[in-house]
Amino acid sequence: MNEIKSLEHATLKVPYEIFNKRYRNAQRVLDVEARQVATSVSDLDATTKKGATVGEIDSLLGGMVEKLTTMKRKASEAITEEVQAAFVCKKRLEHLKEQAESLSDTSAPQAKTQINQWRKVRLDRMLVDYFLRNGYYESANKLADARDLRDLTNVDIYAAASEVEYELSLRRTARCLQWCADNRSKLRKLNSTMEFKIRIQEFIELVREDRRLEAVRYAKKHFSTFEEGQLEDIQHCMGMLAFPKDTEVEPYQSLLGSWRWDALVAQFRWEHARLLHPARLPALPVALQLGLAALNTPYPLNEITHAHTRTHTHTHIHIYTCCYKDSTKVSTCPACAAPLNALARTLPHAHVSHSRLVCRLSRLPLNEHNQPMVLPNGQVYGEKALKEMMKEHGSIICPKTKEVFCMKRVEKVYVM
Repeated sequence: MNEIKSLEHATLKVPYEIFNKRYRNAQRVLDVEARQVATSVSDLDATTKKGATVGEIDSLLGGMVEKLTTMKRKASEAITEEVQAAFVCKKRLEHLKEQAESLSDTSAPQAKTQINQWRKVRLDRMLVDYFLRNGYYESANKLADARDLRDLTNVDIYAAASEVEYELSLRRTARCLQWCADNRSKLRKLNSTMEFKIRIQEFIELVREDRRLEAVRYAKKHFSTFEEGQLEDIQHCMGMLAFPKDTEVEPYQSLLGSWRWDALVAQFRWEHARLLHPARLPALPVALQLGLAALNTPYPLNEITHAHTRTHTHTHIHIYTCCYKDSTKVSTCPACAAPLNALARTLPHAHVSHSRLVCRLSRLPLNEHNQPMVLPNGQVYGEKALKEMMKEHGSIICPKTKEVFCMKRVEKVYVM
């Protein structure tokens, strides 16, 4: 359950917020329509009391019917949108419930298979979320469609965001400003500067087109009131009016740079993700870093002295591994494999008080039933794997160095 709570918070929060937003919008629309219908009823009542003609009453009734029809249509549309949002919430709850039930009864015959299947779906969901939050919308849609994950991911929610990004890439700001207006209250709570940056860019474009008088009017309209920290940017904009559009004077040359549009696209992508998700990072890199940190080993083999202590015919040997030395990397260890190895370098090292040793050949645990054995060249393998090798080849061939040894030269190991 802790695993679900820590990784699946956004899975439920995002559709719930969408459902809540649609409910509030529907309530606002219906309140407006209901007031208009009530006004029509009042007008009709007042007119009939004055002794109006049949034509006047017929006209008022026609207007009332029209308003009632509009109200019914908008109510139907609002209910349809709310039902769709509620369906997504329900489907995601059922999906999480499947995992919770499997974890609560791991003794069931199919429990392990169900858990592995569910985790595979979760990995696909994490990949889709990562693609969406980094602007790879086409890849996210293809993966969601291939795995039938549209209701379990936010691809439909990000569809509108991709359209806004496309408009910004074409240097059009209307869609982005509309998005800012629709989410103004939440963006204000997040101290977002998205709308202000868009207004600044629109002013810059007016200056770039030498429409300076229009730019002054625009500044009076949108920059007359400003938040803390915005005054310096406004002053730089006003300073642009005194320079030609091909100026090399800073910061005006930078303000006129085309790269600012790319920066706006990147900021919008970040602001949109911040609006939807409580976590700063997607779940995929977080889970990946946690897993790599748990496997990350700090000790280079050639920097640790192998302490050999002879006790009769046995050897006491300290075994260390390192994820960053080619001589000690393990092929099945994710932290040793590229490109994850580069990511693991920057992560904390695992703190393991009790190691669990596994034979590199058979992948079986090294314990009292499968004693660790050391070859003369210092390589350690499990007793069962070495005996199996003796049966097949009549001798022991070290998989790492290709040296050949007989069983008599192999010694037991006590791992300290």
